[in-house]
Amino acid sequence: METKLIISPKTRVAELLDAYPELEIELIGIAPAFKNLKNPVLRKTIAKVTTLKQAAAIGKVPVDEVVNKLREIVGQANLLTDSEDEGYITDKPLWFDEEKIKYSYDARADIASGGHPLSKVMGDLKSVNKGDIYELITPFLPAPLLDNVKAKGFLVWSEEATQGLYKNYFILQE
Repeated sequence: METKLIISPKTRVAELLDAYPELEIELIGIAPAFKNLKNPVLRKTIAKVTTLKQAAAIGKVPVDEVVNKLREIVGQANLLTDSEDEGYITDKPLWFDEEKIKYSYDARADIASGGHPLSKVMGDLKSVNKGDIYELITPFLPAPLLDNVKAKGFLVWSEEATQGLYKNYFILQE
């Protein structure tokens, strides 16, 4: 049997589902947060940029568990991974101070209507001054967006305020 795609933590969800469409049901079974894959708009946007490592963080499942389960289903040997914590959800950092929140964007309505907050957030961050904190409110952990923000030189911290409500904070490194 020919291997269509070698599944690893760096595999993007869209390429995984293109190669193995039958794994959509399995992903949803591993973590209910993956049910968003059924939304065609989110599937075309978020799934293209989200890796299995990021998806595991969103689903609160160890990445090695996700990857090895999917590999097992398609007949690939288990892959030893380092289960490295990406640090999306950590203790409150020293730089966080509620008084420094100067910008806040609640993306829940935009996401519910099929939108993606990446372009708005990246645009907003261009006008954030050093020392000011940008708050992003989402219904799930936006791991790919957080990685993009980190790549732009911001420190990032996220907390699950309540079930299904994430507050994500960004501050420009000095």
